[in-house]
This record gives sequence, C-alpha cells and structure tokens, in this order.
Amino acid sequence: MSDAVDQAYKHHPEHLERQRTAGGHVNDRSQPGLPIIHRTLASPAPLGLLSFATGIFLISALGLGARSITVPNILIGVLMFFGGACQFLAGVMEFLTGNTASIKQRPFAQTFGATLFPSYSAFNFSYAMIYLPGTGIMAAYTDPQTGTVGPEFKQALAIYIWAWFILTVLFSIAAMRSSWVLFLDLAALCICLMLLASGNMVGNEGLLKAGYSFGLVVAFLSYWAGCAGLWAGNTTPIDLPTFSMYKDV
Repeated sequence: MSDAVDQAYKHHPEHLERQRTAGGHVNDRSQPGLPIIHRTLASPAPLGLLSFATGIFLISALGLGARSITVPNILIGVLMFFGGACQFLAGVMEFLTGNTASIKQRPFAQTFGATLFPSYSAFNFSYAMIYLPGTGIMAAYTDPQTGTVGPEFKQALAIYIWAWFILTVLFSIAAMRSSWVLFLDLAALCICLMLLASGNMVGNEGLLKAGYSFGLVVAFLSYWAGCAGLWAGNTTPIDLPTFSMYKDV
C-alpha cells in the first residue's frame, strides 16, 4: 500500500522535491540539532567567605578601638544581614549544589561548606543580638542603678567564645587537606577566639588586643579565599592561588 502511495506521489504533477544545485546535489539547508547544555550552578563559597570576612573585620576593628569608637552597635546590621543572612544562604546553596570547591573531592567534601557557613551565620546572628537592645542580653548584666555592665558579663562572654573556639577547632581539623589559605584562616580564627576568651576571662586588655589583631588576619585570609573563588575562571586579570594541600596518590 505504501509503495503504491509513493508511486502516486512520484508521478503527481505537484510532487515536491528538494532543491538541487547546478551540479545535481541536494541543497540541504536543514538546521542541525542544538547542543545539550547542562545547567551549571554558581559556587556559593565566595559569598560565604566574603560575608564572614566582613563581619570579622568589623568586630576586630571596633574591638581595637578604631577611630576611638567605643560603642560597637554599628556592626549589628552588617552581622545580621550580610554576615548572618547571606552566609546562611551560602550554606543552603552548599546543601543544594553539593559544592566541592572548598575541599577536593572527598566523601565529606559536600558537607563541609554546608556545615561551616550556617554555623558562622549563627555566630554572626548571636553576636549581633548581644548588642541589640531588644534582646535584653546586655540589660541582664547591667546594674539598673548605675547603668554599668557587671563583671559577670565578661565571664559569660568568655564561655560563649570558648564554645565557638571548640567548634572552630573541629572545622580546622576538617580543613587539614583542603588548601593552605583555608586551613590557616581557620587556624588563625582558633588563636583569635582563644585570646579573646582568655582576655575576657582574666580581664587582660593585652590579650584582647592580640585577639582582635588576629581577627584582622582572619579577615584578610577570608577575603583572600573568597576572592580566589570570585575571580576564578579568567573573569579578571587577577588569579589568586589558594595553595592546595591535597596530593593525588
């Protein structure tokens, strides 16, 4: 049946054929199929690192008394929205993308950033809330008659910082085979927190100044690691190395 139909169309005066060139070849102008392009997701690590760096820089600069500033409440907004919300968003994106940029292709690599960024997001939120008047945290340690903060606040703040020191040590161990920049960043943060906790506990101003100074080192290394990811892929003329600690065996 199909052969008969083909023959009928072949001899039909309105039979359509492909256009041919002068040499008798078929002039094929059909378009090739479009290539399949898989969607690529952006790396959330630069957002998490840069937001963390900015928060630590503000805490350290104000702690060192930059420009003779004694009231640190200006950092509340930055810690809550950039250091807190944006860093939490980076952690959620790490969960969704399974990003392995921070640590090179190991079984737990996908969970490192997804654990690190939300944790320090909580640190930024909680630290900002200490100075937020509506929380009543500072008021709980303030003498209502004199309006001065009691010595108990320094001890409570020291224990608070020790808790984050323990967590940072765990993160530092997890980063021991990532890159030198990331590992030294977390190691410097450990020293920073240890000095701040000790300084608040014993009331030593020198330890506090040293701790805030190490905080500036942490901010610098975090900015370095964040820019290394942000400027990667030949998007800028600057390509920052992170000095990988991982060796293929």
